[in-house]
Amino acid sequence: MSLNWSALIVPTFILFAGLEFLIARQKKLNVFSFDESVTNISIGIAERLLSIFITLSFYDVVKYIHDNYGIFDIPANPLTFILLLLATDLVWYWYHRLGHEVNVLWAAHVVHHQSEDFNYTVSARITVFQGIIRNCFWCILPLMGFAPYMVTTVLIVHGAYSFFTHTQVIGKLGWLEKILVTPSHHRVHHGANEKYLNKNYGDIFIFWDKLFGTYQPEEERPVYGLTHPLRSQSFLWAHFHYYLELMVAASRKKNLREKIFVWFDKPESVDQNIRVGLERRFLRKTHQGRAIEFNNYVVWQVLILLVILFLTVLFSNAITALEFTGITAFVLISLINCGAILEQKRYIFYIEYIRLWIILGLAVAHFDDYSIIFIGAVFTILTVSSSTVRDRYFQIIYSEKKP
Repeated sequence: MSLNWSALIVPTFILFAGLEFLIARQKKLNVFSFDESVTNISIGIAERLLSIFITLSFYDVVKYIHDNYGIFDIPANPLTFILLLLATDLVWYWYHRLGHEVNVLWAAHVVHHQSEDFNYTVSARITVFQGIIRNCFWCILPLMGFAPYMVTTVLIVHGAYSFFTHTQVIGKLGWLEKILVTPSHHRVHHGANEKYLNKNYGDIFIFWDKLFGTYQPEEERPVYGLTHPLRSQSFLWAHFHYYLELMVAASRKKNLREKIFVWFDKPESVDQNIRVGLERRFLRKTHQGRAIEFNNYVVWQVLILLVILFLTVLFSNAITALEFTGITAFVLISLINCGAILEQKRYIFYIEYIRLWIILGLAVAHFDDYSIIFIGAVFTILTVSSSTVRDRYFQIIYSEKKP
């Protein structure tokens, strides 16, 4: 059985995020918040899990394009690898820039800019939608004639570099600021300050921004997040709020042409009051109060999900489609659960039963023992409608006192 060693990305991410946290604390920099970190990591877990088969199929797509439609047949040597790195970063620049300038692309990319923190956990805050769009842009590279293994090799380097630019613990880097995209440059890109908006799109090289007029050095301290803050840690809201905004904006148009154009117009064309209305409708917190149990429960869920992600990626070549479906369902429901807890929702009690039945389904499929369903049904019937069980659950999670 062959193992998928890309799973090592998970512990590597945890290691560097942990080191950054320790350095930030030593420097007395307040760059991590609990809710934001949980949400950032949660979104990253979903993207990595859902991208398993997208990533595996990407090589086949690249190979097909190269073998059948490649304009040139570019040989592999040090010079062509440098050329490919430059081409990759140029493609990234335009993919990234269009992701900020076209509504349907911004809907996928906006998630990466929602966090009001800026640290290594933010690098994980991307969606599978963004990953799919990005892969479409990468298809330009085999079309040019770069071999599939060259493309995938350079993309690994390219992706790894961008992780390290998401930090506040590294200051300006002298003469490197003139050539490379540094943490300072990328802090500007994530800034919601008016002068920082839509600047510094490059991933490795900053000279694309200087060439195309989107360069901005870091001057005053950036304010991170969106110009209209998200005001939510909901996993679902983070992914889909802008699609809802576009749907509302399109519904206000009179004819089909205008409705379609909304999706390809610029983000600044969308009425900001639409989000305000949607927030009033969907973002109603029902409880206040924080307990140490609250934090511990969420932390343990995220840690367990990271372990599940690591093992799923590591053994992805041996996991059946049914097992992957069950694991994915459990992880996504759990991530929705974490977001709902941060939003202090009441329906989290019932999400626990959904997770339970997913686990029971996987157990039945693995052990071929249907008595498990009977045991689960009895447990559900005895507890789901019990006010005692429900009250005790909320006492633990939200530190509620018994009335």
